Amino acid sequence: MEKTSEFNGHALPKMSGSSTSVKSEKKGCKERFRTFLRKNMLVILTVSGVLVGVGLGMMVRSLDLTRAQMTYFAFPGEMLLRMLKMIILPLVVCSLVSGAASLDTRSLGKLGGIAVSYFLVTTLIASAIGIALAFIIKPGVGAGALNTNDLDLESVSANKETADSFLDLARNLFPSNLVAAAFRSVSRTPDKPHLQPPVPYGTEPDGMNILGLVMFAMVFGVALRKLGPEGEELIRFFNAFNEATMVLVSWIMWYVPIGIMFLVGSKIVEMEDVVLLVTSLGKYILASILGHIIHGGIVLPLIYFAITRENPYTFLSGLITPFTTAFATCSSSATLPSMIKCVEENNGVDKRISRFILPIGATVNMDGAAIFQCIAAVFIAQLNNAELNGGQIFTILVTATASSVGAAGIPAGGIITIAIILEAIGLPTNDLSLMLAVDWIVDRTTTVVNVEGDALGAGILHHINEKEQKKKQAHRQEDDREQELTEVKVEAVANITALEETSPLVTHQNMVSDGSRDTLVDKEGVESVL
Repeated sequence: MEKTSEFNGHALPKMSGSSTSVKSEKKGCKERFRTFLRKNMLVILTVSGVLVGVGLGMMVRSLDLTRAQMTYFAFPGEMLLRMLKMIILPLVVCSLVSGAASLDTRSLGKLGGIAVSYFLVTTLIASAIGIALAFIIKPGVGAGALNTNDLDLESVSANKETADSFLDLARNLFPSNLVAAAFRSVSRTPDKPHLQPPVPYGTEPDGMNILGLVMFAMVFGVALRKLGPEGEELIRFFNAFNEATMVLVSWIMWYVPIGIMFLVGSKIVEMEDVVLLVTSLGKYILASILGHIIHGGIVLPLIYFAITRENPYTFLSGLITPFTTAFATCSSSATLPSMIKCVEENNGVDKRISRFILPIGATVNMDGAAIFQCIAAVFIAQLNNAELNGGQIFTILVTATASSVGAAGIPAGGIITIAIILEAIGLPTNDLSLMLAVDWIVDRTTTVVNVEGDALGAGILHHINEKEQKKKQAHRQEDDREQELTEVKVEAVANITALEETSPLVTHQNMVSDGSRDTLVDKEGVESVL
């Protein structure tokens, strides 16, 4: 019997089915919410770390900490940077060796050519955007009365010429000591005073030579592939080393929210007079950040869409964690571990592609740096009331594109390269300290655009590689089909011959040609005219 319940004295049937469906619906919602939290927990924690860091920094700022206390406060953030930098060397070398060894030489050459073209085109576009915005917004006009001493800034020495920067680029590509390249790069030192004209020469200051390590790892990976079976053991070693490094990266990623919170908070505590900075250099900050928004929010996604015909913002939504890490650390190299992890896991990019292209991109692809370097060069020209002609504008464009390749993937790495541009167009470098005053603001969006360009480049190469693989597979299937048809045809001809030989009903006829007419001759020698 059906269960009933009373309502106002009337017996009503108990609606057990609807309540069960409501419960299951609630359960389904809870399950979906839990799944969403599990998948996006790291992203939520990382973004929360930035927001909490801002609030914490504003609170601690009012306490007027001593220098030692500020160092203690920033210590958890420093530990994050040290962890990320610790993992860069094994990650770059192992990922590039395994990536270059896993791709055949033709694919490697083709993908490498596409990657270089993509990096070059996007950096040129970024430089052009920077110059255009600098002439539209005119950040240096009206700021001529601004004195460096007003902001209590130290002067930046930059005794570097354009030719020296290109020589340093070549030196860094081929390090004389591979072990030393892990913690030293090549840079020009002050000219020897007794030599006339001054002769630039290279020394090795502290700082990892990522460019040299990238070059060696790529060539070494190709060499291992050329060895064939003999190189297989070493390739497997680098693959295993790479996978173990990625496990370490996944562990470090859970410390990122805490480290980011203290990194952002300590930067806010260390800030000088923000109001004076924004009022005096506000237009420069606006032009730089606007350039990054245009390039990162419109130009790069359009390039990705034009090539892949896929939604670029869906691709970028899977990279919120590395973008937040880039915003907090201001370092493309430090963001590399989380970028590789998220590109592979969230966006499904082939490991061979991501581990080949992302380390190279973190070293040579600096779209965000090219934008702010061009704006800074025009800003300093306007500050000194110097009119730039067409030749100088072209020089800024080319030099910013070239010098961004050699810029270090570290905080404030692009500031020194601005000196190269200023030397190339004959402007003084003593105003570079103004750039340092606001670099902690601009460098955050700069790094985000840098790593976005690398990620979208990996996505484009993955799409092109998949397309090529599908074409090869289609050709292989066609060849297999043709081979099957040929085999069937051969078998059919063979069967007919066998039938002719065994059947007494078939009269065997042979073609005979005597020059004037063709005849068929049967076994008995009877001719029939065709």
